[in-house]
Amino acid sequence: MNSTDQPLLDIRNLRVSFAIDGGVVRAVDNIDLTVHPGQVLGIVGESGSGKSVTGLSILRLLAKNARIESGEILLRQGIKQIDLARINPLSREMGRVRGGEIALIFQEPMAAFSPVHTVGNQMIETIRLHGKLSKREARDNAIDLLRRVGISNPEHRIDQYAFELSGGMRQRALIAIALAGNPSLLIADEPTTALDVTIQAQILELLKTIQTDTGMAIIFITHDLGVIAQLADEIAVMYLGKIVERGTVDSIFHNPKHPYTMNLLQAVIGAKHRRERLSTIPGQIPSPYDRPQGCPFHTRCTQMILGRCDLLEPVRTSVEDKHTVSCFLYE
Repeated sequence: MNSTDQPLLDIRNLRVSFAIDGGVVRAVDNIDLTVHPGQVLGIVGESGSGKSVTGLSILRLLAKNARIESGEILLRQGIKQIDLARINPLSREMGRVRGGEIALIFQEPMAAFSPVHTVGNQMIETIRLHGKLSKREARDNAIDLLRRVGISNPEHRIDQYAFELSGGMRQRALIAIALAGNPSLLIADEPTTALDVTIQAQILELLKTIQTDTGMAIIFITHDLGVIAQLADEIAVMYLGKIVERGTVDSIFHNPKHPYTMNLLQAVIGAKHRRERLSTIPGQIPSPYDRPQGCPFHTRCTQMILGRCDLLEPVRTSVEDKHTVSCFLYE
């Protein structure tokens, strides 16, 4: 990891809520995250944990009924920092950040591509938006990017529509668009979930190669700890809007502390050993409309301390260097 003392992205006490008919639902609850230049941070958790909302908050791409209640999203630009949480999402300044300094890869490429424009037209538009290039220069740049992400015959593919490409090719093309603005941070939101295992491995290897070549930082969002192990330097485990554990890949995999992290790892181990019965986490993640009192995981936890976990919220505790956990078992 090629990190510096100064984080590229520094999220402090971020809270994000959604206004609904019945009131207000908090999707991200007072989280702290830092990402350094060249670092790959994995954010892992089940659906409904708040990980995708965290990624969308950084780029201010939240739904109209969502708002950032409090906190800071500090992006370093040279010697200064800007707080993305305080910038108008519709402003030119935020437009320059999106796709320029920070790029996003979606889970489903077909939702990201326009069905009535060729892949090339969409790439050229992005390239020209973030650089002063002619159409010819931007087209040449787009062809080079398609070649760089492993798409064969890019001179032909550039004039095709997204529906004419395979799932793996569409995801590669989406990565090429993300790279068009030469971002310092790439947010990848479940980019391999819709792909088969072979193509998934190829995309992960491609991201690893790009990260090594460019030195950009990556936030990789997934529900699969097995996927994140191949790419990340550090892992943040989210549950019901909170980060319950964070540490290096080695410390999370070899010395997990939070019962939720242990359960996620058991599911990975069970999937690898097909003869064993697949391990599952008891119960379901509570609805954010009806958050439990105390530790958010206590309703599913086999190590729950009655009268404590069900009443009080645990604070973040450092268990070893660069490894923190929010659990009463370690206070």
